[in-house]
Amino acid sequence: MPQSRTANAVRLEFAPNSLVHANLSGAAFTGDWLWVAGDEACGLDRLRRLDRVGSEALRFGEVRDFPLADLLDLPGAADEEADLEGMAVADGYLWVVGSHGLKRKNARPDRAHADNARRLAKVSLDGNRRLLACLPIEPDDQGAPCLVRQARDGRQARRLKGDSESNPLTRALADDPHFGPYMAIPGKDNGFDIEGLAVDGRRLLLGLRGPVLRGWSALLEVEVEARGDRLSLVPLDDAGTLVRKHFLPLDGLGVRDLHFSGDDLHILAGPTMVLDGDIRVFKWAGARPLLAANREPVRFEAALTESAALPHGRGTNRAEAICALPPGLSRGRPGWLVLYDAPGADRKDGEYTVFGDLLRHG
Repeated sequence: MPQSRTANAVRLEFAPNSLVHANLSGAAFTGDWLWVAGDEACGLDRLRRLDRVGSEALRFGEVRDFPLADLLDLPGAADEEADLEGMAVADGYLWVVGSHGLKRKNARPDRAHADNARRLAKVSLDGNRRLLACLPIEPDDQGAPCLVRQARDGRQARRLKGDSESNPLTRALADDPHFGPYMAIPGKDNGFDIEGLAVDGRRLLLGLRGPVLRGWSALLEVEVEARGDRLSLVPLDDAGTLVRKHFLPLDGLGVRDLHFSGDDLHILAGPTMVLDGDIRVFKWAGARPLLAANREPVRFEAALTESAALPHGRGTNRAEAICALPPGLSRGRPGWLVLYDAPGADRKDGEYTVFGDLLRHG
C-alpha cells in the first residue's frame, strides 16, 4: 500500500518508462483524466483518476505516453526535448506551447574550472522548443480520451508553421522594442521564456516568465487560424497587429502558468531566474471580456489581486502548473491542482510517484 500524505495532497503515479516522471510543467483535465507535461520530454502523459489513498485528496495513475512525434511533424528531432510549459484544453483540443527560449549549459561540480567556463558560455536552441500546437482529443473504444493526429470528425493536429530556428511568433518579436533584445538571451537569464498558456476561441494568451521589465511581467496575445496542415498567426485588428502586449504588476515575478476560470484569469507567478523565492497566484478579475473588447496594442493592467501564496523549498518544490478541477472532482468547492518542478523528498514516494497540491478558492 502506498504511503498516505496530507489531506490536500494529489498523488501522481508514473512508470519507469514514462515520458514524464517528476519535473512537471503543465497540466490540464479532460473529465477524470489528467494530462501532464514535463520540461525535459518531447511528449505528454495521460493519467486516470484512481481510488484515493488514506486522506489524500486525489490520486491519478495508469499512465500512458503520447509522444509528440506520433502526432505532429516536429521542427526538431523526434527525441529532442520540447520544453513544454503551457497547456490548455479547449473546444476538443489540447493546446501546448514550448518555452521558445534559448538554454545555457550549467557549471558542474565534477568539472575543471576551464571546462565549466566553456560550459557556461555555451548557448543553444532545441528546435522543438519553438512549438505551438493543438492536438485533437478523441475517445478510444473504451471511452478514454486520446490524442490523435487525425480525428474521425476531421479535426487534425496542427502546429504553428516554422522550423527549428524560427516561427511567425519569434519573427514578429525579433524587432519588438520590449522583447526583441531578449530573444538572444537564455530564459533562465531573464531572457525570453514562455511558461503559460490560456485559450479563448482562436485567441491565445502566452505568459512570459521572462523578461520582466522594471518589475512588469507580460502576457502576449495572438490569434491563430488553421491553414492547411499548419496554424498561422492572423492580425488582431485592421492595423495588422500580430501580437498585443499586456503588462502586469506581479511584484517583480514572472508568469509560470495561466488558467481561465469563467471570466477571471488566474496567474501563477514565480521568480524569473534560478532563484528560491515567492510563488503566488494572482487573479485578474473580468479579464476575458476586457481582453475581447480591448483594441490597444499595448496595455498596462493594474487591477490584479493576490489570491494565494504557495510553499517552496531551497532548490526544490517550484510550482510550475496550475489548472482548475473539473466539477466531477471538485466536490462542489472550486479548487486548483498545483504541480511542481524539482520535487523534494517531501513530494515523492519512491522514484516514480510525485505529489501536487489541491488548493481551494472562492
